[in-house]
Amino acid sequence: MSLSKKFLKTKPVCKVTFTLPKEMADGAKKVGLVGEFNNWNMKKPIAMKAMKNGSFKATVDLETGKSYQFRYLVDGATWQNDDQADAYVPTGVSDEENSVVEV
Repeated sequence: MSLSKKFLKTKPVCKVTFTLPKEMADGAKKVGLVGEFNNWNMKKPIAMKAMKNGSFKATVDLETGKSYQFRYLVDGATWQNDDQADAYVPTGVSDEENSVVEV
């Protein structure tokens, strides 16, 4: 599973763990998480930690009751969507789509 969600009981926050599997990382040296939650800042993506199995992970606290568009930026050059996203929407820039997580 590429997205896992842990809702907090004491706050309107969900801890979402984003995982880019080894097969999709395709030997990447670094992977960044970019989306509405960081204002699509490609220069400062959320760094994803390389795991021993070749996948990459990052956990982000997101406000509940919202949907967030996001994508993975592989080696600063290639965009990847999450194959387990809750939905997909057009980017509005090209024929590409963004992944969506709903919390």
